[in-house]
Amino acid sequence: MTNVVKLHELVEHLYNKAPIGIALVSLDDRWLSVNPKLCRILGYPEQELLTMASAEMSLPEDRDLFEDRIRELLDGTTDSIEMEMRYIHKSGYIVWTVLHVALMRDEEENRPLYYVAQIIDNTKSKLSERELQESIERYTSLKKYNHDAIISFARDGRMINGNRVAEQLTGYSVEELIGDSLSILIGERNLELILADSHDFAAAEQSIQYIRNKDGVSVEVLITLAPIIIHGHNSGFYLIAKDMTEQKRLMIEKETAEKMNKAKSEFLAMMSHEIRTPMNGVIGMTDLLLETRLNEEQHEYVRIIKQSGATLLAIINDILDFSKIESGTSERIEEPFAIRSVVSETVHLIMPKALEKNLKVTASVQPDVPVVVIGDETKLRQVLINLLGNAIKFTASGSVSLAIQCEQRQGEAVRLRCEIRDTGIGVPEAKVPYLFEPFYQVDHFMTRRETGTGLGLAICKKLVQLLGGDIWYEQGDERSGSLFTFTIQCRIPQAAEQPATFSAGGTERHGETSLNILIAEDNPVNQLVLSRTIAKLGYSSAVVSNGAEAVETVLKTPYDLVFMDIQMPIMDGAEAAATIKAALGDLKAPYIVAVTAHAIQGDRDNYISSGMDDYVSKPISIDAISSVMERFLEERRTNAN
Repeated sequence: MTNVVKLHELVEHLYNKAPIGIALVSLDDRWLSVNPKLCRILGYPEQELLTMASAEMSLPEDRDLFEDRIRELLDGTTDSIEMEMRYIHKSGYIVWTVLHVALMRDEEENRPLYYVAQIIDNTKSKLSERELQESIERYTSLKKYNHDAIISFARDGRMINGNRVAEQLTGYSVEELIGDSLSILIGERNLELILADSHDFAAAEQSIQYIRNKDGVSVEVLITLAPIIIHGHNSGFYLIAKDMTEQKRLMIEKETAEKMNKAKSEFLAMMSHEIRTPMNGVIGMTDLLLETRLNEEQHEYVRIIKQSGATLLAIINDILDFSKIESGTSERIEEPFAIRSVVSETVHLIMPKALEKNLKVTASVQPDVPVVVIGDETKLRQVLINLLGNAIKFTASGSVSLAIQCEQRQGEAVRLRCEIRDTGIGVPEAKVPYLFEPFYQVDHFMTRRETGTGLGLAICKKLVQLLGGDIWYEQGDERSGSLFTFTIQCRIPQAAEQPATFSAGGTERHGETSLNILIAEDNPVNQLVLSRTIAKLGYSSAVVSNGAEAVETVLKTPYDLVFMDIQMPIMDGAEAAATIKAALGDLKAPYIVAVTAHAIQGDRDNYISSGMDDYVSKPISIDAISSVMERFLEERRTNAN
């Protein structure tokens, strides 16, 4: 009897202190008895757990499998079953368990009585297993979908695995790579370099510049090496190879494009100079010839020469401007200017052409347009002149109008809307989509009535885009005339950014004649044109043929004004101007005017920023020289006061 009692106490002790959950479960799935460990596993007190069915706590998909296995016990097919079972903890999270169930039967009748369940909490191991699996899957995805070739190899140099890109780069299948030496790809020396020092890979990475593929072709690569660390020990390496073939091709293309762009810019500058230099002689001499005594027939011939020269010059300007914009060398300049002054000056400029055709020209700027904005005045003026010039060119009678309004204003940002409307011939609907294409003309070149390159609107579109806007065409009212609309982005200046005054008019010319003027020009024709033009304005001048002579002459004799050609032998104009300024200082140095055939948009700012005081482009006109001298005299009067 004593032994029985001790055995009962031992069983009870094991039941209560067991490190696994133990339960007796009825045939209808009710908990009959549960030990403390099972209560802790499921999170329920014993009394609450005994009121529940086992099925209430397990996941449905696991329960279906459990019921199939239980039938094996009831049928006598097996003595016990073992399976994974997931239970829902009282706190709501899933508990992973290993479930072992045996069926207790009546010894005499072999009748099923109840189940004995042993439940082992396997949650921590299962979560660790899942994390490991996720890590493996992440690594597998990284290796599979990486754009670089990844090859793993052991410490003896034999390859373990590789990804799809490695197959493409090397020409070998992964099966062919596995077990073979990495030296077939990178060479024996490089492999020895990797295996010799497993901590510092910099030397090996720099040494391996090519991988030799299956066909024997060397492929340029960028190599990265990384150790494979398992349980704190280095068990191998990853070789990550980036194919540099495409990157190198792109770099070569980029360098080629940059060189071509630079060559294009240099070619444009050279062509500008080479074309404008003889044009200066043609147009300059016709200006001077028109000032002489000519009979009516001679005067008509000279007028035609001048008009033809001006047309040729306009074509040259269009081609050079468009080419510069296309090459990406035209930049947006941000400076304050008065919109209404720009409109006034532009209308004044195109008015003579309009008066020749008896056209009415009107311009309006709405009150909501700021007085002063920050933007690129020169590009806006170029667009307005081009569009208004076209409107006048293609309008035989009627009117041309310009209207500017504020389309949007948000903080300092302003979007202006400009409309140029005319009563001219309009544009056929079928040809509207091609209006802003380079070299496109509405009239066929064999039958067209107006001259031009077909670049004007293409230049306008590029300039408007540089100004942050857009341009489009609309048919005029009643199917006659045209409406060109464009927008530009500007800023409203703060008080500190606003200039003191803006003036729409030019300066008044005064009759000072006591000026010492020097011309530095190597071309004899241009020397003659410039000296005669200055003489027409009532001044005399001296002439030198290169920059070195100009420096020597100015340092010996004080001069008030120097017209300095930029491209000259021995010493160019820019170097000569810098030498003079450095020797005499800004106060004693003469007023130096850059005279150049490099007349691409933006050249003026470059010359002014390099130390020149003013700028005129060839072909030289008497009006341009007069304006320069008026600006000089005005500056001298201002400094004197």
